[in-house]
Amino acid sequence: MTSLLFILLIVLFLIGVPIAVALGMASSFVFMINGDVSLVALMQRMFNSVGSFPLLAIPFFILAGKLMENGGISRRLIHLANVMFGRVTGGLGIVSIIACAFFAAISGSAAATTAAVGSLLIPAMVKKGYDKNFSTAVQAAGGTIGVMIPPSVPLVLYGVTAGVSISSLFIAGILPGLLVVGSLLILVYVISHIKGYGGGDRFTFKDFLKAFADAILALLMPVIILGGIYGGIFTPTEAAVVAVVYGLIVGLFIYREIKFKDLVEIFSSSVLISAVIMFIIAGASVFGYYLTRARVPAELTELMLGVTTNWIVALLIINLLLLFVGTFLDTTAAIIILTPILVPIVNALGIDLVHFGIIMIFNLAIGFVTPPVGLNLFVAANIAGTKFESLVKAIIPFIIVMILDVIIISFIPSISLFLGSLQP
Repeated sequence: MTSLLFILLIVLFLIGVPIAVALGMASSFVFMINGDVSLVALMQRMFNSVGSFPLLAIPFFILAGKLMENGGISRRLIHLANVMFGRVTGGLGIVSIIACAFFAAISGSAAATTAAVGSLLIPAMVKKGYDKNFSTAVQAAGGTIGVMIPPSVPLVLYGVTAGVSISSLFIAGILPGLLVVGSLLILVYVISHIKGYGGGDRFTFKDFLKAFADAILALLMPVIILGGIYGGIFTPTEAAVVAVVYGLIVGLFIYREIKFKDLVEIFSSSVLISAVIMFIIAGASVFGYYLTRARVPAELTELMLGVTTNWIVALLIINLLLLFVGTFLDTTAAIIILTPILVPIVNALGIDLVHFGIIMIFNLAIGFVTPPVGLNLFVAANIAGTKFESLVKAIIPFIIVMILDVIIISFIPSISLFLGSLQP
């Protein structure tokens, strides 16, 4: 029956059935053949799967990102980054990566980060003489930081699915996220130096003070969110609500770049994105329920331990699996499907579940820039007005660097766990 389930799932994926529907249909069909669980019970399980309080953080972080994108916050962050770093070699590319890191600390979404920053910086880079494909690849790669630096929607999903503290995951994601930011900055600088991409305009200290003052409310947003979580003032879910309220106040009444009429589109688009994610979670819950009843995770754990008990070898195999899955499967679905399967294996190998969560999300994040799915590549290509296929060569160096980062993060656990160990 398990083989039938996976065959059905693959067939449904190949004929273009949406991921959420495919997961629910394939699993329900197998349960119907077995006849040991009623469809009513499956429906109840689907509803219960999206009724978790921590999951409420997802729609609120998505809404906060939309408010930031439309409320002038992202534009001010980009201008500040440009004033600080724009004059160095490859300045606008460096500004793109740094702006993505700023935006990531609020939105938690890779696609939103790519769209918000790319819509401003890709045209600016091309205008300054940067190659269009390089400019687009920089933005697509920078957008992956959106799910690496906390708050991160995929980290919330992993935490709920694996039963791991979301606050601990957020703390664990800080240093690995900064590692990726640093490595991408170095890569952009090196490529820009080779290709002769110079810096932008020079700014005075007075310009910096003005840009900083203009962006101070935007900079306070991640401080309030993450500081509140780490300081024990509120939970990640409550932090997401605070971010929405803060974004509304700043966008509506201080920056005044959001009008009341704009709220309909902002709220409706956020609801649509959230509904898709929740639908995938509901469908995947039935899939995971079957796997648990069929003892698939337990059997795979025994199989893995029969192959090797060396955590380094096992982690290499798991990394390869996650990189492969990330190239064709939606990140949300991959987390919900694979977490119940991989967590028992990781537990048996003695790998910390917080550390593994960072490994998993960073691996799957690379899938945002790898063909054939590569959501960030599609978003950035659409902004740049270029073809998806033309970006493949330009994105390869960024993929290689991020894979090296994942290897470092995987085998030096202290990068993920150091900050958490400092907490009382």
